[in-house]
Amino acid sequence: MLKERIITALILAPVALGCVLFLPPIAFSVVIALVIMLGGWEWANLAGFKEGWQRYTFAAVIGIACLLASVIPEVWVLAVAVIWWLLAFFMVKQYPESARYCESRWLRLVMGVFTLVPAWTALVELKQVSPDGLSIIMVLLLIWAADVGAYFAGKSLGRHKLAVNVSPKKTIEGLVGGLLASLCVAAVIGLYYDFTFARGLGFLLLTIVVVLVSVLGDLFESLLKRERGIKDSSNLLPGHGGILDRIDSLTAAIPVFALALVVSGS
Repeated sequence: MLKERIITALILAPVALGCVLFLPPIAFSVVIALVIMLGGWEWANLAGFKEGWQRYTFAAVIGIACLLASVIPEVWVLAVAVIWWLLAFFMVKQYPESARYCESRWLRLVMGVFTLVPAWTALVELKQVSPDGLSIIMVLLLIWAADVGAYFAGKSLGRHKLAVNVSPKKTIEGLVGGLLASLCVAAVIGLYYDFTFARGLGFLLLTIVVVLVSVLGDLFESLLKRERGIKDSSNLLPGHGGILDRIDSLTAAIPVFALALVVSGS
């Protein structure tokens, strides 16, 4: 298992970074749409649609939805995503009482649209704003730092459960460790780009929000997998599970990050 994880990571990381850094915006939007459609294929299973044709159909629906979203002002799509993640927060917080909202397979598909399509919009918008891909790399670094910090802090200090009914292994100490790690990365970014005090403070505050929302994305997928009775969204990535297992944090965090940049004009 560990060997598979390492090999998969060594293959995927350079490919992902290469796409972010070197693909032109149009090609990047197509590649990301394909990744998001694979996420839709997995989401259909999370929603309870097991048949192959059902899963491929929903993947196609996600692709069409991304195409439709491309002609809508991105700020609207991103704002809808923020509203959706606020609703998801209350579902996670109130679980298992909120499980009744997951009983409808069709409603879970709608949740998938609100989760996946804005993530595509956000990534495409960030690539257009920053064709060199540095804006995307920036948010990826924040999320990765949060994951690493949470792992080590939770492993060594974790005592108090964060959301025991949804993900028993996650702890408050891990969350704090992840936040501190991301804030350190954000501080380094701010110093490197010589942010003004006001801009630097705003970036630190945005980092806190992005990390908290990334954790929410992880927890919400865990909630759906718990309801569905599965461990991984699929086995597409040996040793890592599925696409959604790798991008669950990103699908929540990237729309918030992109909306902040769009609204602020940064």
